Order: sequence, then C-alpha cells, then structure tokens
Amino acid sequence: MLWAAAGVLTLGFLIMLEIAARHYGIPGPIVAQAQEVIFAPQSGFLLYASMALMTVVLTWRQRLVAAAVAIGIDVVFLLVRWVADAPVTEGHPFGNGALWVILGYAVIAVTRRTGRERVLLLKGVGLGLLLVAGRKTGDTWLLITSKTRPAVLDQYVATADHALGDPSWLVGRIVTATGPVGAHFLDSVYTQLPVAAVAVALYQLRHVVVERRFPGHHLVRTFLVIGLLGPAIYMIFPVVGPIFAYGADGGHWAVANLWPNTPPPVSAPHHMTFDEITPRNCMPSLHTAWATAIFIHSRKGPRILRFAGAFWLVATLAATLGFGYHYGADIVAGVVFTVTIEAALRSLERGWDRSGILLVVHGATIFTALLVSYRYLSTEMAEHPWVFGPLLVLAMASVIHGYVRTTGLWEPKAVPIRQPEPQPELV
Repeated sequence: MLWAAAGVLTLGFLIMLEIAARHYGIPGPIVAQAQEVIFAPQSGFLLYASMALMTVVLTWRQRLVAAAVAIGIDVVFLLVRWVADAPVTEGHPFGNGALWVILGYAVIAVTRRTGRERVLLLKGVGLGLLLVAGRKTGDTWLLITSKTRPAVLDQYVATADHALGDPSWLVGRIVTATGPVGAHFLDSVYTQLPVAAVAVALYQLRHVVVERRFPGHHLVRTFLVIGLLGPAIYMIFPVVGPIFAYGADGGHWAVANLWPNTPPPVSAPHHMTFDEITPRNCMPSLHTAWATAIFIHSRKGPRILRFAGAFWLVATLAATLGFGYHYGADIVAGVVFTVTIEAALRSLERGWDRSGILLVVHGATIFTALLVSYRYLSTEMAEHPWVFGPLLVLAMASVIHGYVRTTGLWEPKAVPIRQPEPQPELV
C-alpha cells in the first residue's frame, strides 16, 4: 500500500508539472520521456544506468539477457536512422534500448509474474523509471523557475560570499589556468553524477535478488527527495549563479563581466531582473547535495567505493565553483540541506525518537538561518568576513558533527560473546 500510495502521488505530481509545462508551450516530463521511446534520448548514459538499477531484482543470467537486448535494440535504431538519413543532432544516439527493456519488464511483471515476484519486479522497474523521471522533472522545474521568477537574488548571495573569500572566483581562475584538459575532465564528472550514484546504489542493493526485498534505506531514496525538495527552494530563493550574473554568459543582463578575474565590489545589494531562459537553480547547490549524499552512502562500502565517493565530492565541488555555476554560500547550504534530509530519512527508517527529531530540527534551523542571513545580513557579512566566515563554516560543521555523532549512536553495537567459565577437574 505504501508503494502504491507513493506511485499515485508521483504520478499526480508529474501530471501537475506536465500541465504547467504545457502552459509555457513545451513538453513536460511525461511527454519528454515518452518521446525517448522512439526519438534520440537526451541522456543515453542515464537510461542505461536506470536499467542497471532495475536489474538488481534480476538474476545474473537475466541481467546479461537484458543488456544484450538493450544493445540489440539500439543497434536497430542506429541502422534505421542511418537508412532513413536521420542524423542525431540533439541528444545521444543510444539509450532507447535501455528504456524499451525497462518498459518490457513492466509488461512481464504484470502479465507473467504473480504475488511477491510481481511486486519485487514492479519495484525494480519503478526504481529505474523514477531515476529517469527525476531528470525530466528537474528539467521542467528549471524552466518553471526561469519563467515565474523574473527577479533574482544574486547580488545578495555574491555580497554574502565575501565572508567566505569569494571561492567561485578563486576556483574559477584555477580551472581556467588548467586549460581545456582540466575543464573537460571536471565537466565529465559534473554531468555524469547520476552514473556515480547508480554505482553506489548498485552496491547497496546487491542482495535484493537473494533476499527478495529492498533495504529500508538506500541512496536512491535520498536522491529523489533532494530532487523533489530542492526546486521548491529555488522558487523561494531564485539565484542564477556568478557566470550569469557577473560573467559573459549573462549577456546584457549581467551586472558586469567580472567572473572569474575580478570579485564584485561590496555595495548595497538589490533584486535584479534576469532573462526568462536561465534557470534559477543555485540555492542550494543540488549537485553538491547529491555528491554529498554519494559520499555519505559510500562510507560503508569497500575501499575503492569510499575513495570514489570522496573523489566525486571533491571534483563536483571544484566543478560547481570552477565553472561559475555556484557561489560558496550555495555549497554550504547544499551540504546542510543534504545532511538534514539524510537524517530525516534515516530517522523515518528506524523510527522517530528524540535524537532524530533534534538532529532534523537543528539542520532545518541552520538551513533556514543561512537563507535568511544571505538575504538580510549580506552587507554585514561582507564587511566583517573574519566573523561571519567562520560562523558559516561552524554552522555547517555543527550539522555534520551532529549527524555523525547521532547516527554513530544508532549503529548496532557488537556484543562480546561470554566465554564459559572453566570447570574444575574431577579427581
């Protein structure tokens, strides 16, 4: 019943976004996903990652068959496009096969499975489709933010960012100095974040096919909640980012062409009007949020997975700042945002108690205080960086420390086995 209710709510939410997108003359998440059954998909890697996530409920033989069928369908699509002289100008030349396999297993679950086997297979299909739908939903949300929020708050965030030393300007100059090689490498890490998430999720869900059930909490749940709540904050606190508000990408809408060479001067910030194309998707940084979630969930994996989680977090932070997509203040808010969500989901899994409630309330309070201070104390923060800079870092660290300490107490403790006392020898 819980899965059915979640499915109904998700479908209702997607229909609402579809209607909103149609209002602005573009296809919404449902139509955009349906088009990828035939047309070139926007993200072939993501579709194959989604299929891999779905196969956690399959045996190894079934996984190999699914992969072979997906590749075969993609080859057919490529041949048809080649014969029809229909080159792929947008999107990826592959990925349709993976979507067909996911949909095919949905049909198999309904027509060829019964009882627990049907439910398990439908859960796997739903998990794969949710990852794809999350991407389409995010794209629609970003469009809605650009259409409904004409004024942005970048000047407030840029002013407050002086307290952190303008990290976007600093890292931007470093990335620029590395040339095209460093920029291309960071761009690959930045754009393939969902694939890294699937790698961690596959490790967490590796026993599903044996145990015939999903674990109570895993990375995909955190990813979906972040993607659901994050855009709502965009609507409250619209920010486009330094490369648009202070860089060449902003065109005549930008304050000036300052990024990354010249930090903006400290002045009285105010709302600024921006175009109806650029998404207001900076506060909080969801790429930082997702990379933080990957880092947290990779901590219980093998050494190579822990190393990969740490690498992806550091590289994502370098990309978000170095490409001018985010301010340092966005990064701080994104970390607090993620840790609070993770604490709430873990509390929901194990049952709410005083420690879980206090942890979530603390994180939510710090996150709210960050947004309020960025908006109403930005000038004071810029004028007293040696006071507010450490305060911002300490506020973020307090949430991280509270999470580590509280969840550490939640972990089951090993109980030593009591050794039997030696019996006296009988004479």
